[in-house]
Amino acid sequence: MNQLFKTPTATAVIIANMVGTGVFTSLGFQLLEIQSPFAILLLWLIGGIIALCGALCYAELAASLPRSGGEYHFIGRIFHPSAGFVSGWISATVGFAAPSALVALTFGNYLAAIWPSLNPQILALVLLAIITVVHSLRRSSSGRFQTSFTLLKVALILGFCASALYLAPNLESISFAPQSNDVQLMGTAAFAVSLIYVNYAYTGWNAVTYLSSEIENPQRNIPLSLLMGTATVVLLYLLLNSSFLLLAPMSELAGKVEIGYIAAKAAYGENGASIMAFILALLLISTVSAMLMAGPRVLQVIGQDYPLFKRLGKTNQQDIPSTAIIVQAIVTGLFIVSASFESILIFAGFTLSLNSVLTVFGLLLLRRREPELARPFRMPWFPLPAIIYLALMLWSLSYIALHKTQQVYFSAVLILLGFVFYYLTCAIQKRNSEKA
Repeated sequence: MNQLFKTPTATAVIIANMVGTGVFTSLGFQLLEIQSPFAILLLWLIGGIIALCGALCYAELAASLPRSGGEYHFIGRIFHPSAGFVSGWISATVGFAAPSALVALTFGNYLAAIWPSLNPQILALVLLAIITVVHSLRRSSSGRFQTSFTLLKVALILGFCASALYLAPNLESISFAPQSNDVQLMGTAAFAVSLIYVNYAYTGWNAVTYLSSEIENPQRNIPLSLLMGTATVVLLYLLLNSSFLLLAPMSELAGKVEIGYIAAKAAYGENGASIMAFILALLLISTVSAMLMAGPRVLQVIGQDYPLFKRLGKTNQQDIPSTAIIVQAIVTGLFIVSASFESILIFAGFTLSLNSVLTVFGLLLLRRREPELARPFRMPWFPLPAIIYLALMLWSLSYIALHKTQQVYFSAVLILLGFVFYYLTCAIQKRNSEKA
């Protein structure tokens, strides 16, 4: 029997998927509109609460409906195969390929900051090629690679925060206590839009559900890894953003993408900033790896369900969907040569949020429609976590729809194309079966 992924690897996939470019870039966009340290940390805490509530919901779904594919499987099973197909379409494009391309490009940009003669796109493509080969060979090597680089990522983040705060010549004289206008600020469009940046940084807490069929004892280990991984990242994000705000003036961070580099420069000087750039590049390796590990499993189950794409469902001698991994890598490579950071961040954040909102709503429907369904893990305090998740997400999405209409139009076009592609696929399959 082929070796299955264990809890440490599953937890590592979650942490690595979550801790990517978002936490090292989005603070600059938030500071353009919000200058309150308390409000900034509150944003990251609310984002963490949303992620934990979502993780509880997905944990029950993954334990009740244990099959790889994530939202593709959940939504298709609860609502309709067409909705599941569109969800898989979104996951394969926006959900994994686009963000992993941005992470790979950020990896290249950090290394190019140290060695200007290097080309960031070439570096990104080389990283993508190496990780594709690793994940296409053996599951054991894939799991060890993911776990090792994730442990390195957590250790480097903790080491950076501790050393930077200790070595910095001066810390900013800011207060994290609430101010008189902070409550008012929470009801503004700026706060709601900033929450989308935060939610994007937390994206990935559901990654292990795409590997359900390859997890050892999934009914126990998936809920455990979801909660452990998400809780760990919430603490890391609060620590990181507190450190960034203490190390560098908000005026220097506002509007900037290279938050980690600016904070490191304030703490260590020019040479230290170069070292930090190299460290951040190392951190991003596990993120690209985790996305290329989870994303192809969506393509795999689509290939298993739709004969037109049966090649995607095939596995090699190690029971690894190598064809799906290669296809995912090719799509990611295309994004690498054409990606634009800020627009794709909002577009991806909005579209993926819609996907997860429908999934959590599906959990409520499933509880009512199939009360006798075996649920090895039942979400505690039902239905409170689901209601909190839906309320906060819909509140934030409504502000995005009002203030970032272009990205919403792009999202609507992508979803429409998914439905068109689904019905064309069904029509072609029907015609082929009639001819046979």
